[in-house]
Amino acid sequence: MAYKKVHWGIIGCGNVTEVKSGPAFQKVANSELVAVMRRTGELAKDYAERHHVPKWYDNADELIQDPEVDAIYIATPPGSHKEYTLKAAKAGKPVYVEKPMARNYEECVEMIEACKEANVPLYVAYYRRAQQRFLKIKELLENGAVGEVRFVSTTQYRKATEDPNALPWRVQPEMSGGGLFFDLASHTLDILDFLLGPIKEVHGFASNHGGRYKAEDIVTGTYLFESGIHGVGNWCFTAFQDEDLNEIVGSKGKITFSTFGNEPIVLTTLNGTEEWSFDRPQHVHQPLVETIVAELTGKSGVCPSTGESGARTNWVMGEMVKAYYAVK
Repeated sequence: MAYKKVHWGIIGCGNVTEVKSGPAFQKVANSELVAVMRRTGELAKDYAERHHVPKWYDNADELIQDPEVDAIYIATPPGSHKEYTLKAAKAGKPVYVEKPMARNYEECVEMIEACKEANVPLYVAYYRRAQQRFLKIKELLENGAVGEVRFVSTTQYRKATEDPNALPWRVQPEMSGGGLFFDLASHTLDILDFLLGPIKEVHGFASNHGGRYKAEDIVTGTYLFESGIHGVGNWCFTAFQDEDLNEIVGSKGKITFSTFGNEPIVLTTLNGTEEWSFDRPQHVHQPLVETIVAELTGKSGVCPSTGESGARTNWVMGEMVKAYYAVK
């Protein structure tokens, strides 16, 4: 079914929807945000009034069943992603779900199967896949700028900031699937899937060194892509400062870039270096939402972030931390 205009409903209008995602549904052509839901009705009402959304709910089922809502954006913590996706699929409505897609790979598979059975599309909010910054990296790789890719390395670490007495959901595995690794590393692992193709084999070690919470706070992984490219990653969330660095190394050069920063993309070869800089989108989801709306309205283009690709990232993360949680 092709929509003339996609009327969106948001489940969970928290911080991520204030600037990163919510306004995009109003700014994309042939798209409109018509309803929002939050368990605390006053907060839902406040959001609706500030963002000029005509309807608000404090019950997700009512929003899902609203006949004026065509598609559902699920912006809650991962612990409820599967529940709301299954309900939206049963109602026959396309789903756009926040990342990580779910708490584990098994939940992702259930979500994919439910949407297939209902014949509705399932998209995941790995929005970097549609941003010009990362499309440039893909273009460089496809044009052979580094020759044949040999390996990719990722180093991400940051200072610990969590208050042990008031832990955020991101470090509560029952809500998030794991620790900050699931919340942050998922972005990098997904963009590597986009740039280099799927990973087929994974080995990892996960530990908790800081003792601030029960989830893992350091993960080291090695992986092999289907193409034969090797990869290694180190993520630590109790280090002395912040670092975010990815290097894709090939037979003729390398590309250096960050996942979360806005530093220039740097191409280094024997001939020297070249750099490309991009302005960060005001609403980082907007380029991806544009692809979703184009697909749902039958325009040219296909959304590059699907349930299948999102599930692959959950599988990779799960393989890296499975030994840590097996003994919990």
